[in-house]
Formats: sequence, C-alpha cells, structure tokens
Amino acid sequence: MSQEEYAVEMENITKTFPGVKALDQVNFKVKKGEIHGLVGENGAGKSTLLKILMGVHQKDSESGDILLNGKKVEINNPIMAEEHGLAAVYQHMMLAPKLSVAENIFLGQQPTKNGIVNWEYMYQETAKLLKSLDLDEINPRARLDTLTNVQQEMVAISKAISHEANILIFDEPTALLAEKETEELHDTMLDLREKGVSIIYVNHRLDEVFEVCDRVTVLRDGKYIGSREISEVKEDDLITMMVGREIGDLYYKEEIEKGEKILEVNNLNSGKNVKNASFELHKGEVLGFFGLIGAGRTELLRTIFGADKIDSGEIKINQKEIKIRKPIDSIKAGIGLIPEDRQKQGLALPLSVQDNCTLVSSIYSSNLGVLDKKKEEKETKRNVDELNIKTPSIRQKVKFLSGGNQQKVVIAKWLNVDASILFFDESTVGIDIGAKKEIYKLMADLLKNDKAIIFISSYLPELLGVCDRIAVISEGEITGILDREEATEEKLLQLATV
Repeated sequence: MSQEEYAVEMENITKTFPGVKALDQVNFKVKKGEIHGLVGENGAGKSTLLKILMGVHQKDSESGDILLNGKKVEINNPIMAEEHGLAAVYQHMMLAPKLSVAENIFLGQQPTKNGIVNWEYMYQETAKLLKSLDLDEINPRARLDTLTNVQQEMVAISKAISHEANILIFDEPTALLAEKETEELHDTMLDLREKGVSIIYVNHRLDEVFEVCDRVTVLRDGKYIGSREISEVKEDDLITMMVGREIGDLYYKEEIEKGEKILEVNNLNSGKNVKNASFELHKGEVLGFFGLIGAGRTELLRTIFGADKIDSGEIKINQKEIKIRKPIDSIKAGIGLIPEDRQKQGLALPLSVQDNCTLVSSIYSSNLGVLDKKKEEKETKRNVDELNIKTPSIRQKVKFLSGGNQQKVVIAKWLNVDASILFFDESTVGIDIGAKKEIYKLMADLLKNDKAIIFISSYLPELLGVCDRIAVISEGEITGILDREEATEEKLLQLATV
C-alpha cells in the first residue's frame, strides 16, 4: 500500500514519564476509510498513544514521527489535532447535559448575527447535520440529558463530524450501552466508514472488535506486538498477543453447591423504577440481572441497599425480615454494593489504598472515634495479598491504580466488614481481560465461603458465563428468571423487551 493510502502513521513513538517508559518505539498505522481496532490490557499504552495523537501528551523529542494522510505533522495540543481533522468520542462524553443538542454541537463556535447568537440558524444547521447521519429522530432543541445513552453518543459523534473530522477515535464507546444500542452505534460507524472516515476503535469487548473492525493492532507493556486483518485472526490468538500467554477459558465458573436461602425480596416497590420485585438468593449462588438501559436493574439494587426509598414490600435476610431505610441498615445486615461507577461512588480517589480498603470497617472498629491504624494496615496488607491488588504500596493513592485493581479495592472494603451478600453492578466495565478473569475467580472464592452475589451486566456472554440464574427486568418489573442451562441470548432479549 502506498503511503498516501494511510490516514494515520505513527512511527517509532516513545513516551517517557518520570521513571516509566509508557511507550517504547510503537508503530501504528490506520488506512483511509477503515475501522481499526486498538486492543491491549490496561497499562498496555493505548490511551497514551492516542493522547499523543490528539495532542494531549507530547512524544519524546528524540522519538519517531506522526504522519496524517502521508504528510509529517506536529500535534502539540488538542486544537492542532482538531485542525488536522482528528476528533475523539470517549466513554465518559465531554458534553454538557443541561444544554440542548444544538448548543452542545456548536459549543464554543455558536453562529452569530449582529453580535447575537443566531439560534434559528444553529438549530437548522444541527438538523441538517443529524439528517446527514440518519439521526432525524434527535431533536436539535432537546436537552441532552433527556436523550438515551446511545443518542448522546450520536450527538458526540455529530459534534466531531461538524468539525470536519475525517479521523475519529472511539474510546470504549459501548461500555454502558445495551446490546441493541451497541448495534445502532456500530451501524453508524459502518456508515461513516462508507463515507471515507477512518475510525480507531478501542474496546475491551473483543467480540465487538471482531464484529465491526477491518484490522486490529495489539499493544502490550508499551510495545507494539503486531497488526492483523480481522478475517485472518481468531479471538484466542488475539488474547494470547495481548497477555503474552494463553489465558484459557475466560469465565471462571465452578460447580458450587447452593446453600440455604440468604436473601428474599417480596413485592418491593420504589418510585417508577421498581415494581413488585420478588426473587430469592441462596448462599453460593450468582444471580444475574439483565435488562436494557433504564430497565431498573441498578434502581432495584439501590432500593435494597437503602440508597433509594422503599415505598412498599418486604426484605428478608436469613429468614428474618429487616427494615432498610438507609445504607447503614443494609451494611449492618451484611450487604455490600460494588457500584456501577467505581470512581465516583465506590472509592475516595484522593485517599490511599489503605484508607479505601478500611473505609467502612474503620467506622465500626474505631474506639470513641480513634482509629486503629495498625489494625487497618494489617487488614489492608491481607487484602493486597489475598486479592492480588497490584500497588507499589498500601499508601499509594487509589486513583493511580488500574481499573481492575481499583475494583478489587472496592471489593476489599466489603470483605473487611464480612459482607455476606455482594451486589456487583457492571463491575467489569473498562477492565482488561486478565483483570476480568481475576474478578471472576475472586467471585468463585467468595461463593465457596457461603457468600452470595447479585451480578448486573449489560454483556450477555458475561452473564451466561458466570451466573447460575438470570433475572430479566423490563420497565421496572422482573419479567422472568431463567436457570443457566435454559438461558440463551435470544430468550433473555425477548424477556427484556416484554
């Protein structure tokens, strides 16, 4: 292929942070009009490489070159990246939820007439843009936070296209999307490809990479491992390239004998999102919850946990009815919540690993408000050892850990108060394959110790791989509960759309 046929060429790129070589002579090429997957475990260097391409970081001065459409360029800041036709759509979208669709798309470059914002022109241009992307159903005047997740993603894409971007970076865009919404996003990506746009697609879900990408590049430990045509590589081979070894079956599932009933929920109601929910959970069991975005899965767990108000219904733990009015009630009853957004809801990012691991247990064990730091240190060292938390020190700030290790810290917090019922809410989102397998293994170990788990996931292969039973929720109601043996993706999706 001639040089002019590449949209992006990054040659021998090296990036050094104090004491760490994040990238070591990495090569990365993207053809014009292709969807190119970029994969690797957390810490492989994907984000650093793309931040260099977007002008957020600068490559080492002595390292290689960046070429766009065959021409050598310098990208010293994000504005220069935009001027060169680059744009990024991130998992956590950089949009203003309280503003309209049109205001988001034209943010910072509103059209004016006689010094006043020309609102009608802005709405008209937004409508034209949305129509060109087959997004007529989105109202330019609608406030962003009234849209679905996938519609908000589409607005972010539209914003990028409005800047005449011909190279788009999609960084984990499907992490919080349901399967149908992911399909819609993939359709849009394929349409953009047909229009000649080059797309770089970062995704931990390899089946989605195989579904939509033309080629894929693998990074490991800051080094370029190789690029492959999707049609010429198998998923197992790609995983081996990513981790440097064969990883075996991803979903770690042991046959564990189920114990007695530990949790029983009867006719639980909370606002509009939880309607007459009834189910039971046994010791040694993983009960999965599946549903489309907004179905009420998270709201049901928050209600049981005491974060949302219970309007009516009954909750029993170990055959005894308990009254839950606030989270402290459920914590005392032995419930722990690993929330959907670990960074905002599960961790205190400025604090250390030790402070986070003992955040809940210290409240109970303090003597007249005096903390036992020696006990906390001992507890945390045990957590680090037993959960294989990779950290240079228990005093390391938790914000510097990888996603998988942050998730282990959240789990440790609940193990230190001996929680017997654990709620995992989208707990593997944004975590690499190796860390996912460790989480699944940890779950199996917990089950052997008579713990019980409720596991929310939007990713059907994961639910089918780790759960004993799967409950499906639609519009706040449980529409069915299937045993693992009878559950299929088709049956679960059918129940989710009842």
